[in-house]
Amino acid sequence: MSKTAIITGAGQGIGEAAAYRLAQDGFAIAVADINEKTAPKVAQNLRKQGYQAQAYIVDVADRDAVFDLVDQAVADLGKLAVFVNNAGEAFIDPIIDSDLEQISHLLDVNLKGTFWGIQAAAKRFKQQGNGGRIINAASLAGVEASALQSAYSASKFGIRGLTQSAAKELAADQITVNAYNPGIVRTPLRDAIDEKTSKLKGLSVAEQQANCLTEIGLGREGVPADVAEVIAWFASPSAAYITGQSLLVDGGMKFH
Repeated sequence: MSKTAIITGAGQGIGEAAAYRLAQDGFAIAVADINEKTAPKVAQNLRKQGYQAQAYIVDVADRDAVFDLVDQAVADLGKLAVFVNNAGEAFIDPIIDSDLEQISHLLDVNLKGTFWGIQAAAKRFKQQGNGGRIINAASLAGVEASALQSAYSASKFGIRGLTQSAAKELAADQITVNAYNPGIVRTPLRDAIDEKTSKLKGLSVAEQQANCLTEIGLGREGVPADVAEVIAWFASPSAAYITGQSLLVDGGMKFH
């Protein structure tokens, strides 16, 4: 049986890129996503390239479903080695206009979903008795909050704190917990953010994107593969002595 990496939100964007990248490092990939079309497609494409992969349809806001995901992926693919809490969502609105239902759902997915992933992965790692890696999706917006993204920023600040707390608790079991903080990365989620932000600011999408580009030191937007490399590093032997850390992947937008 193989060493298994479970990646939530792996049906597109950063999660999909991480799936391909970790497969290259020899992991069997559990492609977990709420999207019933994209997850099987990614898993199928991985298998066509000779990798071991299986799709799982999961809503990470459902704690029981996340625990079931771990049980099923281990049964199908082999011992758990890495759990990537990548699934997340965002919405753009002024704070005074933010909708209660949207706020609650975002926190259920982003913050609680990450909490459930940590719990489920840690429980399995403790049972296996040989440590493991938990890798969480935070954000630049969780390092310096963004206007018009109050709920999203709150969830990502929370994930950074959760990462540190879990790292302290789980270190004795040789379980590392780290986070990656993407900046502007061109994904379907980013497309939706740019479209809504441009409307609120009275700009075209092209003008909104050009304004954002001026903030990036390296002069280009990120691509999912840029973040996938950081995820792969956190999962690798090279990061065995790293835990509780939150790494910016933003092309030089912020320093901390």
